[in-house]
Amino acid sequence: MTVTSAMPTASERPHRTRTKRVSNRPALKLSQLLPSHIDLREPLNAVLVCEDCRTWCPITGMQSRVQKLVPHHTGKVGEAAAIHCRGSNRRIEFDMTIPEWRQALADADKETSSRRPTNVLRKPKVAPAPAVSQIAAQKQRSTTEGEVGDGRPLWLLRELKWASTAAAVRDADAKRAQRPAGAAPVEGPAVPLVTLHPKRAAR
Repeated sequence: MTVTSAMPTASERPHRTRTKRVSNRPALKLSQLLPSHIDLREPLNAVLVCEDCRTWCPITGMQSRVQKLVPHHTGKVGEAAAIHCRGSNRRIEFDMTIPEWRQALADADKETSSRRPTNVLRKPKVAPAPAVSQIAAQKQRSTTEGEVGDGRPLWLLRELKWASTAAAVRDADAKRAQRPAGAAPVEGPAVPLVTLHPKRAAR
């Protein structure tokens, strides 16, 4: 619903009214409200948060028998439409004293401060861990197509290692093929004629 200049706007909430109207809704008890939604620092000008429009409203009749919320609108003063709030003229039941309200407010503040952390510790951003299949594929690529620390490919490293051990392998094969003179044993491996370590034999 749009508000035009011809339509009335919400008026300021009065602190004291002379109307005798009382809402037929059940009385609102102070013990049912949050301590932070009640202000009894000035008992004659007490205010609380209306449950319907969620705005601060004065309480009238503090020196009379019936205390109630003043008639008020739901919108902001001078800006929103003048819509009558259902919480207007609702009776207020003072089932707690001012010292009890101050103690409840202090307890609520202490509980809130204990739940609130003093320092905000931000979690460091950690990169997501790779899957097992990704780790296996990376290892396979490093062993087949990867390179060693000096930049040479692994296939070249294998060729160089084989070339460095080829001569020793050929010598071992030649020594293993030699047979001693005389009758060969019926069973058992062939015995080489040349001593593999002549210095150890001399000792």
